[in-house]
Amino acid sequence: MSELATALGLVLVIEGIGYALAPGRFKAMMALAAEVPEERLRTGGIIAVAAGVVVVWLARQYLAGGC
Repeated sequence: MSELATALGLVLVIEGIGYALAPGRFKAMMALAAEVPEERLRTGGIIAVAAGVVVVWLARQYLAGGC
C-alpha cells in the first residue's frame, strides 16, 4: 500500500511542477483538450494506462531485482 501512496505522491509532484513553472501553458493545453473529440481522448488515456503498466512492470522486473 505504501508503494501506491508513493506513486500517487509522485504524480502530484510531477503535475505540480508543471503548474508551478508554466501555468499559462497548462491552461492552453486544457483549452486544446476541450476541443479534442472524446473518443480520441479516451484512446489516448487507454494508451497512457497501457504504457504506464509496461513501465511499472519493466521497472519491477529489471530495477527491483525481479521481486
